[in-house]
Amino acid sequence: MTTLYVSHPSALDHVVPPGHPERPARIQAVERALEQESFSALVRCLAPRADLAAAELAHPAEYVETIAKAAPTDGYVQIDSDTLMSPGTLKAVMHAVGGAMLAVDSVMKKEATNAFVSMRPPGHHAERATPMGFCLFNTVAIAARHARKAYGASRVAIVDWDVHHGNGTQDIFWDDKDILYASTHQMPLFPGTGSASERGNHDTIVNVPLRSGDDGSVFREVFEAGILSRLEIFAPDLIIISAGFDAHHLDPLANLRLTEADFGWATRRLMEVANKHGGGRVVSVLEGGYDLDGLGRSVAAHVDALMGR
Repeated sequence: MTTLYVSHPSALDHVVPPGHPERPARIQAVERALEQESFSALVRCLAPRADLAAAELAHPAEYVETIAKAAPTDGYVQIDSDTLMSPGTLKAVMHAVGGAMLAVDSVMKKEATNAFVSMRPPGHHAERATPMGFCLFNTVAIAARHARKAYGASRVAIVDWDVHHGNGTQDIFWDDKDILYASTHQMPLFPGTGSASERGNHDTIVNVPLRSGDDGSVFREVFEAGILSRLEIFAPDLIIISAGFDAHHLDPLANLRLTEADFGWATRRLMEVANKHGGGRVVSVLEGGYDLDGLGRSVAAHVDALMGR
């Protein structure tokens, strides 16, 4: 089993004002966690910079052009109430996209069994033509469409365990019968979407909301019953994880009580499905996670599981 770790220094160049939770220190926390000797077997590579046209796999060309033109040469540009761009943002975003596409390439070509992409800003709140929630381009959506276009993947499943619902991913795939989007998330919470009744035009949207205060035992129960059962029916040939770690009990932006062990468990369960239906192919992409200690510990547990331990 080979696990690919994809990152790039540009993830630190998306600069935010002091106090903003989606800060460069998040990536530094991940790097520290994976510097341990136990992760020496990871295959590490730099995320290439994708062309802007790659974003059009999930977004209209006009929207892509608008975001590109909004990039400042100094200071900040406020995109919405909590989403902004600095001079290094567009480069970071396009390396994030390129990294996710490279991870798909590697697992589809069987050069790696699975992959973890550690980049920022996150992407799952970016709708087809609306940036929000720290997100500009929807990285996992682009990766899923890339898998279909470049490799003919017939059934791609995106599993999102970020504590915030991935409204953007749901919006992009609402009318797509070949891509399953399944999410656990706290509700009510930003962005306000993600009720169980939101199922898409082809019943390929699966939302399993959690309540404030729910812990790992509740998470595991609903993950088994609500998400893993649907994955078994869908039989994906590729699983992409929107790997947000802000459901950790230390996280300041939500109120779930998961531990790093819960993320390790969920990773192993998804790997079992991938082994059964898709040759073990799993691509994981970092989303949220805003307590640095909780983030580092959770990523370590997640990557440990990807490595088969």
